[in-house]
Amino acid sequence: MKYDIRSIAYDKVTVAPSILAADFGTLDADVAKVTAAGADLLHLDVMDGHFVPNLTMGPPLLSSLRKACTLCFDTHLMVSHPLFYTPVFAKSGADHITFHVESDDDPAEVIAAIKAANCTVGMSIKPKTPASALLPYLKDLDLILVMSVEPGFGGQSFMADQMPKVAEIRQMIRESGRQIHLEIDGGIDRKTVYEAVRAGANMMVAGTSVFRAADGMAAAIDGLHAATAELAI
Repeated sequence: MKYDIRSIAYDKVTVAPSILAADFGTLDADVAKVTAAGADLLHLDVMDGHFVPNLTMGPPLLSSLRKACTLCFDTHLMVSHPLFYTPVFAKSGADHITFHVESDDDPAEVIAAIKAANCTVGMSIKPKTPASALLPYLKDLDLILVMSVEPGFGGQSFMADQMPKVAEIRQMIRESGRQIHLEIDGGIDRKTVYEAVRAGANMMVAGTSVFRAADGMAAAIDGLHAATAELAI
């Protein structure tokens, strides 16, 4: 049975640790630790070396993790052809699939394929892509992911100039009358989370700041959750 991302609260800050920052040599242990530390879902960055200049993980990794992890698998396809990869990753354990509006496939066809695979639908936009690119698809989305770094590598610095776009998308969501998670990915830590939350984001992808936190994963996740008090939805 698929985990429904729509069952995750919209009115509080939730945390999706990105396993891109975990130790792949002890990945199962790191995932167990971050789950125990209070993660709300798990973010999996899939890169094809073409849409972005990096390669990460394939379906076998998801299948292995799925056996040991009960969190929602928030699967982010940074690939040129999400239409091809959607059924493969859905079968391997993805609960939710986010793809890029900038990919080579027709967005409407990808949305239909994700729904056919019994997954919830997310759409992501790169820093240079305007919020307006999302408008034709808003009625079909369960999540919108704003990249606050150029996608491809973890550990990059937060791009504060993306916050007006986050605010614009939050307003679009309000006007739609729908409940859509607004997720942000890139440079999110216990300081930048407040900028993201004030702009209207409610779901935080955090890699390095969680998996490599000096005071531990639980403290890092608690620090992100604490921003709920300033959530602007």
